[in-house]
Amino acid sequence: MTDFNPPQTPQAQLAWLQLIRSENVGPATFAGLMRRYGDPFRVLDELPDLARKGGAKRAIKICQKSDAEAEQATASKAGATFVYMGSENYPPLLAAIDQPPPVLTVRGDTSHLGARMVAMVGARNASASGRAFARGLARELGSAGLTVTSGLARGIDTAAHEGALDTGTIAVMAGGVDHVYPPQNEDLYGAIRERGAVISEMPWGVKPQARHFPRRNRIVSGLALGVVVVEAALRSGSLITARFALEQGREVFAIPGAPSDPRAAGANRLIKDGAKLTTGVDDILEELDALSPCEPLGQKLGFDEAADMPEDIPAATVDRVCELLSGAPIALDVLAREADLPVGDVAAALLELELAGRLERLPGPAFRRIS
Repeated sequence: MTDFNPPQTPQAQLAWLQLIRSENVGPATFAGLMRRYGDPFRVLDELPDLARKGGAKRAIKICQKSDAEAEQATASKAGATFVYMGSENYPPLLAAIDQPPPVLTVRGDTSHLGARMVAMVGARNASASGRAFARGLARELGSAGLTVTSGLARGIDTAAHEGALDTGTIAVMAGGVDHVYPPQNEDLYGAIRERGAVISEMPWGVKPQARHFPRRNRIVSGLALGVVVVEAALRSGSLITARFALEQGREVFAIPGAPSDPRAAGANRLIKDGAKLTTGVDDILEELDALSPCEPLGQKLGFDEAADMPEDIPAATVDRVCELLSGAPIALDVLAREADLPVGDVAAALLELELAGRLERLPGPAFRRIS
């Protein structure tokens, strides 16, 4: 597997920001392109041709240098900083997940990003006892030397941040770090900025939308050694976060609740499915103490799907891969086998189709055709 280096100069950092802010470029596509060409300047030069070769019906929208410079200037004026994947202050566990954000925007103290973390999530309409429990548990986790991370939502997230303020807490935003959501947590947001950190992978100025929250949730779990679920319905974002945690090789802890309370149904289900039944901080610490503080869990840094991706592939290869895709998801290795082509060639073709907006990348990774 070939890794790529973080940007070392202001010019390279600007190019990274341009690339991840360009149309149809997500974290996995970013990594594949960097693997294929080695530096962001060349990638930006190649994007129009790659999208055209993938069958794009119009020119791909590339983030202009002036727009990236404006984002940098606005963030700097507001006291925010950019943290790049592979740099010294990038969260080590987050770097190990599938599709880590290439760039994080941070308001607050970036030193918190290197701490050992536990995520706490749960119901927005949490009960008074649930909020009190979460607040107290977060306080105890902080006293034990762990940083608590959550999503600044109402209910359990809010209580967890409140309990951990004195020892450090990280709020992961679904929109840009400048958009406080929900608005009633503006004072708490300010306190976290002063005593912890607020982070996001989204561009400055972006308002949170429904589709952003699952992406936010993968970061919440990806930062942490484990995820604690306190009160969650059977269909809730908290269970999405728990699922991400399992996929990332993290521990999942669940607080049991009354069977008659719908807010406890999700946590109770997690316990049935093998999550650690948790009634206090010791249940969490005894599991985490067995983990090495230096060993990232789950994936290795970077992406291995494009280890041998060539710089150029024939148009026939792109056509063949596109022909085999359908509306049903298919894994990369299966697609390569069906196409009777090297995995690297198929990965290169998928990149071009993705840049052209003709396919959707799903967890796994898997791919399905959309046009």
